[in-house]
Amino acid sequence: MTNTNYKHLPKHVDDRVIRDFAFDFPEDLDPVWVPGNRARSHLFNGLSLTMPYLEPYLIRSILRARDHIDDPGLLEDMAGFNRQEANHFKCHRRYNELLKRNGYPELEELENIMTAQYARLETRSLRTQLAYSAGFESMTNGFTHWLITKRLGLFANADRHVSSFWLMHMIEETEHKTVAFDTYMAYSGEYLPRAIGVLHGSGHLLGLGIRGMLRMLKKDKILYKPSTMLGIVKELSLFFINVGPFCFRALLPGFNPRNEKDPQWMKDWVNGYSTLPKDALIPLLDTADPKMPVPFSAAPHAAPAY
Repeated sequence: MTNTNYKHLPKHVDDRVIRDFAFDFPEDLDPVWVPGNRARSHLFNGLSLTMPYLEPYLIRSILRARDHIDDPGLLEDMAGFNRQEANHFKCHRRYNELLKRNGYPELEELENIMTAQYARLETRSLRTQLAYSAGFESMTNGFTHWLITKRLGLFANADRHVSSFWLMHMIEETEHKTVAFDTYMAYSGEYLPRAIGVLHGSGHLLGLGIRGMLRMLKKDKILYKPSTMLGIVKELSLFFINVGPFCFRALLPGFNPRNEKDPQWMKDWVNGYSTLPKDALIPLLDTADPKMPVPFSAAPHAAPAY
């Protein structure tokens, strides 16, 4: 299947850069990395747990589509997408091993469930797989905007390694935000399967992340406390309020992720990264700074709201 009416457009984001994602997480990493907020810490931990299963699935769906794509620009974009995603899930896997080692070995059971679920997804048609991938990436665009523009409220005084890791991951998600969509449009372009993919990809991933959060809170023996329940409602409400509008727009006919404006802080981070000497370690965010600027002295600082 090939959509002969599709024409690949130049992306309106900075070129993807394949960066060293070797975050040096401390061996004694505290899984409650947002001080005083177990619900938020474990929501992000649960989402991290999905990445070594989700992102290889995205990579394989893009690889399967190559035989149906003949646009050299899109093929180049697909290769860059896969290289970035490969770096992401490898780092998430290291992080997740620390979560299990530092108090939550039971998470392996949920990992086995995810292995089985993504194996079943790979038996579906390529159109369904690409729709899922494009739909998830549409939700990720909203997640990126939320984390970057609301970083002060989300990550103030949080662990610098984990906060820096999440924000760098989201920056690279912004860099390749058009690729899964373009691949689906070049292969099929049908509206209804794409819209279903937005709901499927977003809902499936969030559901798995919530299951991870609940398991960790249960292990902490606080899941059924009223304060914990309120915390869960608050964190999920923040998610839906900030990410929901992006998913809604992705459901509309004529949606194109190019029309979503990239946060200025993301652009400043990319520009700052370009000033680093070759093989230099990426500096960590200062989460105690009330503005939480980009961590490069040579880069301009973004306003907190963008």
